[in-house]
Parts: sequence; structure tokens; C-alpha cells
Amino acid sequence: MKFEDIEIEDVDFEAMLEESFKKSESKSDLVTGTVVKIDEKDNISVVDIGGGRDATLALDELRDEEGNLAFNVGDTIDVVNLGRGRISHKAALSRAALNEFIAEYDEDQEYIIEGVITKTNKGGYVVDCDGLEFFMPRTLSYLSSKVDPTGKKVKAVIVKVDKDKGSVVVSRKELIERDKAKTDEIVAELLEKKEPVVGTIKKITSYGMFVDVGGIDGLVHYSQISHKGPVNPSKYFSEGDQVNVIALDYDKKKRHLSLSIKDANPDPWADIDSIIGVGDTVTATVSNIEPYGVFVDLGEDLEAFLHVSEISWDKNVKHPKDYLELNSEINVEVIEIDKEGRRLRVSLKNLLPKPMDAFTAEHKVGDVVTGTVTSITDFGAFVKVGTVEGLLHNQEISWDKAKNAKSELKVGDEVEVKIIKIDRDAGKISLSKKALEDSPVKAFAQTHKNGSIVTGTVKDKKDFGVFISLEDNIDALIRTEDLHPLKFDEIEKGQEIKGVISFIDPNNDRIRVSVKRLERQEERDAMEQLNLEQDDSMTLGDAFGDKFKK
Repeated sequence: MKFEDIEIEDVDFEAMLEESFKKSESKSDLVTGTVVKIDEKDNISVVDIGGGRDATLALDELRDEEGNLAFNVGDTIDVVNLGRGRISHKAALSRAALNEFIAEYDEDQEYIIEGVITKTNKGGYVVDCDGLEFFMPRTLSYLSSKVDPTGKKVKAVIVKVDKDKGSVVVSRKELIERDKAKTDEIVAELLEKKEPVVGTIKKITSYGMFVDVGGIDGLVHYSQISHKGPVNPSKYFSEGDQVNVIALDYDKKKRHLSLSIKDANPDPWADIDSIIGVGDTVTATVSNIEPYGVFVDLGEDLEAFLHVSEISWDKNVKHPKDYLELNSEINVEVIEIDKEGRRLRVSLKNLLPKPMDAFTAEHKVGDVVTGTVTSITDFGAFVKVGTVEGLLHNQEISWDKAKNAKSELKVGDEVEVKIIKIDRDAGKISLSKKALEDSPVKAFAQTHKNGSIVTGTVKDKKDFGVFISLEDNIDALIRTEDLHPLKFDEIEKGQEIKGVISFIDPNNDRIRVSVKRLERQEERDAMEQLNLEQDDSMTLGDAFGDKFKK
């Protein structure tokens, strides 16, 4: 009932009632007439009401429930004279019924009626109840004058019966104020005791539930249903269910009673340590599935969050619904308890075998395996081998440094790779594609060694040295300290530099060249050549001259 629609007027009830009685039909208006004519074409009949007066009556008032005429010409009929030649048989029947009701009325008994407002006048309203017409003064209606109440169903109590005038007065206000008094009494008791009471769910909405407690309705907001937090009430309750509630507040102006289910039940977070702990394995029910994770019901009015990353060891979980179903039961491990935030986090994958354990049991560093490219990044590609993923870094794609994962691979490609590193603790695997091919430096080392003189073209300059390109597009490094007598600032890209190989490592594809050593080596070679030439110019006599002298 919307009490905010109630309008109370300061009006003299007795004067209004008298005015209504004056305007209503009196007993003298009830007369007996004779049907003198029936005109089915115009749907009317003519009735002689005495005194040489005829009045017209709608033919429909002479028909029974099946539509047949109940009177013929010459039949007598009770009618109410409405004036100006108009009469009503139905009004006469209603008047007769009302008179019968008034005659049998027991003043010691309370009568509560339900009817429909059919007419409005200055003083109030006419309420039809099973053919009986009762008067409800405006001051006793608790209805707003701003809205036409015609057709509205109302419930009221009979407050006055005037047998002389044949009138019955009813009051809706009386019943409403009784309900208000009863409501105030019940609410006062609920708020004073603050004890759980049993209520019945009458209606469920998206924002909460209306619960009947002792004959009045209160709202349990969806945030007051569970200690888990706001929940959808339709997932947990049905209309007609009985629940324990506690009264929280009462808005007297709006007459809204606020109830709580969660406050009527123990708060599990008050003693969470005795209920659950980190590392515990519990059985949970999947209550909600979102793209970012799953909410699971642990019982005890507790809910936990299972993040998408904790569902499987597979890092490519696209949506939790691909792994879990709503209302299914799963075993999970508690991994975090946030008492302040009242949040629980659980893991499903922690209870599943680790793919890395199975992988390391079957594979080792140096094994050649075939995998599928699952994703490509700026730094390389991830390749799935069995149930695990390994990283194929850009520098392990090819000996040609210009090639990388984006230029050489696409998602879905099958590639053959070598396992070059396994970090079991970190769960990481490093793979190499170029390790299956011979290093260009290895072929280069077949014809070159430390001390070999080479010529290269400058490709790049760094703070620590200069990179040059040798034959077959092989790179070598000349460190800054090995550039002498060349000056670092004067070196330009594309410039040819001659040097000597100072270090060569075919396994790691590394070559270093030194200009400084080239200068010393050239001096040494010159000296050796000079000594060789001097040795060749000596005669046999020069060699044995001293001996011959002896």
C-alpha cells in the first residue's frame, strides 16, 4: 500500500455525509410499475410508473444472464425513479438487496468489505460490493483527489448504517490506520529486540527480496543477503521460502522496513582462522563464471575467487567456461586469505600434475623436439612441446642476425628445435632452431685461425668497439683498445679495415679482430722475412770461414 499517495482533508464529515444522503435516492424513489411496451428494435421498454406517467427503461435491464427477456407486456416490475422519465430496474434490485443487508445488519459484528469504486461525488465515493452500493466519504478514503479512483479496488470496514435513510458508510482509513498501528507495533518490537525472526519470501526482484514478518513486508536488499557480498537473490531463494531475518531500520516517512538475512546468521569471517587456512584443499561449487575467472561457493557462507591463471598450467586459457561448468563441484587449494578485504583466493592448477615435472622426466638439454608455435612476440616465439611451452628467442632463430620470429614464423607452424636450457624451478624452457644448423663461424674456422689476416667492412659502431663484416656475411668485433693506430672517432660505416684474428669461438659464433696486433704481426713478419733473406745470402765460406782460418 502506498501511504505516500494518501491525502487527508480537513472536512466536516457529518455535513458531507448529509449532503451525500440528500443526493442519493430515497426510499420513496422505489416504485412498482407495469410494462406497457417492449421495443426490441430501439432496445427500450416503456413502463407505467403510476400517476399517468410513463418512463423508458433500457431493454438490457429486463434480460436474464442468458440474454432472454425476463418480463413481458403487462408484467409488474420494481424500478427506481431516476427523474426526467428515466428509471432503473437494476437500481431497484440493488436497493432491495441493500435494504435486506441493512435489515440483517448486526451492530455487534464487524463487517470488512472489498469492492470497486464506481462513482465519485463531492462528498466521496460509491463502492460496489457484489451489487451492494456503499458510501465512502472522501475523508475516510485515504485517497488522493489528484487521481480519479474510479475502477480502483478497495478494502474498507463498515462504520455506520442508517436504516431510516437506507445508507451504509464504509471507511478505508480505519483499516489503513489499524494496519499502520499494527505495523508500528511490530516494527518497534523488531527493532527493540534485534533478534532473528522467521519470515516468508513474498517477492524476489533484481535488487532484493520482500519478506513478510508478522504480517508486514520488509525489504532485504541484495547486499544484505549473504556475507559473501552482493548476490543475485534468485540464485539462492524462491518465493515462499522461509528465512531468518533481523530488522535493521524503519523509515517512518516512507514506511519502509529494512531487513537483513546475513545479520541473522553467524559471520564466518569473525572466526575465519578456525574454518579455513592457506594450503587447505576444499570442495567448492562453481557459482559464477566470468572471462577473468570463476567464483566458487565454499559453504559456510563463504565465496572464493579462482583467477583464470589458476585454472590450468596451460598459459593459453582463453575462457574459464572451456574448463569448468556452472554448478559443478571441484577441489581447490586455498592460496590467499585477506581478512581485511574479506576475500579468498583459490587455485585449481595447484592440485593438478605439473607439466614441467612430466616434461623433465622425458626430456633433457640437447634433445631435438618438434613443437607448435603458439604466439609470436617482439623478442621471439613461444613453442608448445607436449603440454609445456618453451621460448625460441630471436637470437636462436637463425645464424643470420637479420632474421627473427616475426619474419620467419607464424602461429600454428610446426618447428623442429633443440632444447638448450631447462629451468625447472622457474618453469622455463629455452629452445633453439639455429642450433640444428652449422654455425657460419664453424665453417669459417676451417680455413682461418688465430693470427689469420682478414679485411672487413664496418657495419656498426658501439661504445666498446666496431663490428665489421667479413666474408660470407660473418661479423667480427674490433674492440676499442684493439683499433690502434686507427682513431675510433674517424671510423665510418662502409669503411674497410684490415686486421688479424685474435679470437675465434665456432660454438658461440664469435670472432674478434685486432688492428693493433696486425701492426705488430706485420713488423714481426717483416723481421722474419728480413732474417730469412739474410740467411739466404750467406755463402758456404761465410758459414765456415772461421774454421778454414783455423
